[in-house]
Amino acid sequence: MNAPRRVVITGTGLLSALGTGTEKNWQALLAGQSGIAKIARFPTGKLSTSIAGELKDFNAEDFIERKEARRMDPYCQYALAAAELAMRHSQMPIGLDKAHGYDPERVGVIVGSGIGGLASFDEGFVTGHTKGFDRLSPFFILKMISNMAPGRISMRFNCKGANWGPVSACSTSAHAIGEAYRQIKWGELDAAIAGGAEAAITPMGIGGFEAMKALSTRCDDPTTASRPFDRDRDGFVMGEGAGIVTLEEYESAKARGATLLAEVIGYAANSDAYHETAPAPEHEGAQRCMRLALKSAGLKPEDIGYINAHGTSTPFNDLHETKAIKRVFGDHAKKLMVSSTKSMMGHMLGASGGAEAIITALALSRGVIPPTINLQNPDPECDLDYVPNTPREAWVNAAMSNSFGFGGTNAVLIMQRCQ
Repeated sequence: MNAPRRVVITGTGLLSALGTGTEKNWQALLAGQSGIAKIARFPTGKLSTSIAGELKDFNAEDFIERKEARRMDPYCQYALAAAELAMRHSQMPIGLDKAHGYDPERVGVIVGSGIGGLASFDEGFVTGHTKGFDRLSPFFILKMISNMAPGRISMRFNCKGANWGPVSACSTSAHAIGEAYRQIKWGELDAAIAGGAEAAITPMGIGGFEAMKALSTRCDDPTTASRPFDRDRDGFVMGEGAGIVTLEEYESAKARGATLLAEVIGYAANSDAYHETAPAPEHEGAQRCMRLALKSAGLKPEDIGYINAHGTSTPFNDLHETKAIKRVFGDHAKKLMVSSTKSMMGHMLGASGGAEAIITALALSRGVIPPTINLQNPDPECDLDYVPNTPREAWVNAAMSNSFGFGGTNAVLIMQRCQ
């Protein structure tokens, strides 16, 4: 077996309700801004939930030729745009020459989506039932299936290595980054574009999650609806967008003079094997996943200074994630900084792990911990340091990013600061 190699993040592309581009998102996070508002895309009618974190400033034609964009579902447009931003940021060369460019066959694309082309499914369903199924677009299937995002990204950047997309609900893009990290670490790839994208703010998407009683109905004041760890939380607020990073083998990235944002040093994935939607008691599966990630990184619990929590703003997740952190970290849990940026971006489903990995890397590289906003009435059972309402300047050497999804699927990433 090859000796393990170091893996670093060299570029980021982030789209969310806070804006298009990593820097716009970062500044909004530090300002404690919420991207949640009334849904403008479609009438919410009889739905109890009329709020979400829609992308407001995204223009597909800034990244994709108009004709081509029309052949893509929004989730795929978001993925391709975020990948473009990440590649611009990293300036990662592919196939230029042996001295300066990565061999295209050694560059992979692992980008997933929890749901895929739901907007295209909605549209196709209406067309089929009103005009006939012989009137479906020839691009219907290609717009809907979730592996078209990594496929199109690989075509855009001539990446001929591993090309696939995990589908693991809200853990999707954390799994994507973790699996790309593993392939680079063990010498199967030299570089990768990894993360996820989601565009599920559609009538079917909102209606389906509302039917599960998963969404907040605090619609009279959208900006305060997502309130992780707060006593008055009542459900998550759906967001959309993409979070994609470029990953490179450390020595190669350093040799070409790339900016090293953070080093990925640990990753674990496992299952609760308990329930379709509810976490196992005290998030037992999440506990094991965090411990496995620490083992993968070769760290002790006290080595972690910050956790970007899954923190969905649902009664069960926030309580059980808090209990899991306390079980894993023991006395050190009280010294940890923990925050949920879903309080500002909403829950981006399959894109959330990628977005939060980017935020974790920036917290490490810039020495600022983003806050959990709307934490006005702390839940007495959620009693950790959630960095309430305002950011905090703090240099930490290692941080963890948690992602947990329906089906009991868990993914945990650990990064350290590049010094």
